[in-house]
Amino acid sequence: MKKLIQNIKNIWKVEELRKRIILTLGLILIYRIGSFIILPGVNYTALQQAQENGDSNMLETLLSLFSGGGFTNASIMALGIMPYISASIIMQLLGMAVPAVQKMQQEGESGRKRINMFTRVLTIVICALQAPTYLGMYIEQKGALPVDAGTFWWVQSITVLVAGAMFAVWLGERITDKGIGNGISLLITVGILARLPEAFMAEFSFKYAQGNLLAIVLEIFAFMVVVLGTVLIVQGVRKVPLNTAKRVVGNRAAEEQGARNYLPIKVNASGVMPIIFAQAIMTVPIMIFAGDGSGFMGRVFGDIYGFGYNITLAILIIVFTYFYTAIMINPRKIADDLKKSGGFIPGIRPGEETAHYIDSLVSRITFPGSVFLAFIAIIPAIAKMAGVNDAFAMFFGGTSLLIMVGVVLDTLQQIESYLLNRQMDGLMEGTRIKGRRNAGEMSGM
Repeated sequence: MKKLIQNIKNIWKVEELRKRIILTLGLILIYRIGSFIILPGVNYTALQQAQENGDSNMLETLLSLFSGGGFTNASIMALGIMPYISASIIMQLLGMAVPAVQKMQQEGESGRKRINMFTRVLTIVICALQAPTYLGMYIEQKGALPVDAGTFWWVQSITVLVAGAMFAVWLGERITDKGIGNGISLLITVGILARLPEAFMAEFSFKYAQGNLLAIVLEIFAFMVVVLGTVLIVQGVRKVPLNTAKRVVGNRAAEEQGARNYLPIKVNASGVMPIIFAQAIMTVPIMIFAGDGSGFMGRVFGDIYGFGYNITLAILIIVFTYFYTAIMINPRKIADDLKKSGGFIPGIRPGEETAHYIDSLVSRITFPGSVFLAFIAIIPAIAKMAGVNDAFAMFFGGTSLLIMVGVVLDTLQQIESYLLNRQMDGLMEGTRIKGRRNAGEMSGM
């Protein structure tokens, strides 16, 4: 513990790191304040009464979770960051099918800037479509519209909602560029964490009223086990041994000496993005069929704890995990880089054979990783069946936990990199935060 405290103090000794952390916390605070600023003219009292009466559906609960309560608060940031995530999904899919987008992806930094510009424009379009739907299907349905709500109020509210969503995107990008961690993912994580204390206290009060405190202890223990498993799968790395060819030093050949070289291939190379994307896509059938409680599709997708919803979510997570792994890891490029640097995998010929070997290895380790992610994603449904209340079950596993663990580890990795670059110890002695590799590992692959 003493070592941990000292390492935390070291953070504030690095001026750039200190400024980045302060900036990140400040921008997060602005985002949280925005989630409590109510849209002009909305009858917030009517919204509170509707919530107290239990007049809410699964879609509202889910969207409120990812917006940090901004959705149910009818705030200026009610749409949250999810429209930007949806736009990113569309651009990624277009990159596979449209040659013009593929060309931009291969143009380096200039292409990335153009793709970001198109993503923002598409985000505005999605927000402009979602804003009137939100006002009509949520605000009006709850009886919270102003008495004199006319055309001007509707145009004004739609504009404010679009601006609020784009402001959230801007905050996320500033955190990524000037702060610590991935800004978009951090904003989602903060929104999720903001609901955790309330959900836990609701579960504790319910179990305490029943006189069943043992159930709380068992739930906490199970929660810790799930967190541990999530950390292991997020940080899991398959180390492929590498040999380096001899090099000439003066008039003699000398072999590269030093620590053993490895090619680290992560079990979950795609990070949390498959979870975020799968959840964003699943909001579409929920929005369409949530009100059709008597129909087949309404029964399948109207309940986020139901079998149909969870099996679809699990399949999407597995598909997106393979999709993003294919984007993140290019076996042919890795094989070419190894060949140029004189490195090779023992027993495997450099070049095409190495590319095939790496591709097969990535496919084998991605499958169990994707299945494990999908299993964690459906744990809330299992927790619900075990008697955990709806609010706390959403944190018990599932998308919320995967996003929180992944984002926290990624942020810790960046902080530790700053400390290690200045010859300081990491945050915790003996830890293996993802990215903290041995000196001999090939970090560029």
